[in-house]
Amino acid sequence: MKQAFFITGTDTGIGKTYIACKLIKQYVAQGYKVVGMKPVAAGCDWVNGEWINDDVLKLEAASNIKVPRELTNPYSFKEAIAPHIAADLEGKTIEITIIKQAFDELCKLADIVIVEGAGGFLVPLNNSNDIADLAKALNIPIIVVVGIKLGCINHALLTIESIKARNCPIKGWVANLIDSQMQCASDNIASIEKKLYSINRINI
Repeated sequence: MKQAFFITGTDTGIGKTYIACKLIKQYVAQGYKVVGMKPVAAGCDWVNGEWINDDVLKLEAASNIKVPRELTNPYSFKEAIAPHIAADLEGKTIEITIIKQAFDELCKLADIVIVEGAGGFLVPLNNSNDIADLAKALNIPIIVVVGIKLGCINHALLTIESIKARNCPIKGWVANLIDSQMQCASDNIASIEKKLYSINRINI
C-alpha cells in the first residue's frame, strides 16, 4: 500500500505535529513502513552541533524508517516566525519543486508518508506561493487538525472552505482539544460536525 496524507491546521500551535505522530505510530503498529515529513520548519534549537526543529525530531522519532533529513525537512530556519519571512532573513527562497522532489523520493522509500504543513492552510511560503499551493502540488488527501479553543468553529469552517475552493481532496478532520479550560468544548465540536456533515471526523 502506497499512501500519503497532508496534515494542515486551523492555526499554528494547535497540535499538527502531535496528530501527525499519532497517525504515524498507528500505521507503524499495523506493520507499514512510515515516514513523517516536515517540508518547511521555522524555529530551531542547537542540538548535537546543528540547528534542528523540534517538530522534525518528533516526526523522526515516530517514523520507523531512517532517511536523509534533507528529504524529510528540505527547508529549516532558525527563527520561529512565518516561513517566508524566516527564509528572507537567511537569504533563501522556499521552492515547491524542491519539496515535491523530496516527497517523491520518500514515496519510493516508504509505504506511507505523512506530510505536516506549517501554520495554517494559507501561510505564505514565498512571494507567490503558500501552503495551499504546496498541498495542491503534492495532490494527496488533506487531514485538517482543528484546535478546539474559542473561535474554533469559524477557524474550522474557513479552513475547509479554503481547501474546497482549491479543489484539494479532504480525507477528514480531527478535533484536538488544546484548551482544557474551554467552556462547552463538546458543544463546539458538535457544531463543527453538524456544519461539516459531509466530511468525516477522524479519531486519531
